[in-house]
Order: sequence, then structure tokens, then C-alpha cells
Amino acid sequence: MADISTGPAPCHTERVIGGTTVVEMRGEIDMLTATPLSARLDTLTAGPRPHLVLDLRPVTFIDGSGLRLLCRARNRVLARQGRLRLVVDSGRLLRILRVALLADVFEILPDLHTDHCDAPEEGTVSAATG
Repeated sequence: MADISTGPAPCHTERVIGGTTVVEMRGEIDMLTATPLSARLDTLTAGPRPHLVLDLRPVTFIDGSGLRLLCRARNRVLARQGRLRLVVDSGRLLRILRVALLADVFEILPDLHTDHCDAPEEGTVSAATG
């Protein structure tokens, strides 16, 4: 009998640097991987003042499900007075965010430095609130 697979589990790693959780996502973020990734991001954004950096540099593909996942994470973080930043160095992914009218919604970093991972001081909010 043939083994039918629904696709690989989402590939991501997590680490905490200076009070910020850095989630490196790899591969495809699509309708097969978005649901389990979204559940994990929901857990990471459940507490007060969550600070997340989503490193999307290793992402090879993202569809509407992946964009929805990013928006959901952003909304949850902002509702809890936290901060969400995306690390994007791909012109292709930046174009997708622009076409979806999301490039100005997210705080986008071109690379990941540990100084990007310091949690903002009390009362500080992300510049990209809108």
C-alpha cells in the first residue's frame, strides 16, 4: 500500500536572545505548513509583551496562508503590547510583501544581529503599528 504523506512538518528553529524569541523558518510556508506554524506562534505570543523576530531568509516559498500566518502573529503581538520583526533579505519575498500591501505593515530587518534582539524598554512600541 502506498504511503500518503501530507507533507513535511514545518521546519523551524527557535532560540531566545536578549529577551526576544528568534524563530527561523525554513522551506515553504504554505497551506500545509501554516497551520502547525500558526499554532506554535500562537503559543509564543500568548503571554504579555511578546517579542519575536521571524527570520524568513531561509524561506523558499510563501503563499496566502503564510502571509495570513504573519498577519495573525503581528496582530497577536500588538494586542499584547509586544514587538514583531521580520528578517527578510530576498527581493522576491519583499516584492510579495509589497504586492500584498504588507511591506509597510511589518518592521523589516535586512539581517539578524543580536542588537536587534533586545526587547524594547518598558513603554516602547514598534514603529510599524500600521
